[in-house]
Amino acid sequence: MSVIIKPIFTEKQTALTDKRENCYGFIVLPTANKVEIKNDVEALYNVHVESVNTMQYDGRKRSRYTKSGVVKGSTPAYKKAIITLKKGETIDLFSNI
Repeated sequence: MSVIIKPIFTEKQTALTDKRENCYGFIVLPTANKVEIKNDVEALYNVHVESVNTMQYDGRKRSRYTKSGVVKGSTPAYKKAIITLKKGETIDLFSNI
């Protein structure tokens, strides 16, 4: 089973990828560790991973006012991994679109 859920395509992640051409971001399972993430990326994309940095994000509480009253909820919690590849290697994330 893969620990990678999906790649990240946000403005902030794109700016990081443009600045450092061999960095990519992925949403991963909250229980995944750095070794599992490294092995999974190497197996899926046939690249050599130099380093893995992980960040754990908590869900934020949200509320909004509607006609029927106040609706309360929260955004989901997730874990993000920033993968740095060896020099000269790239991942083509748009190849299967």
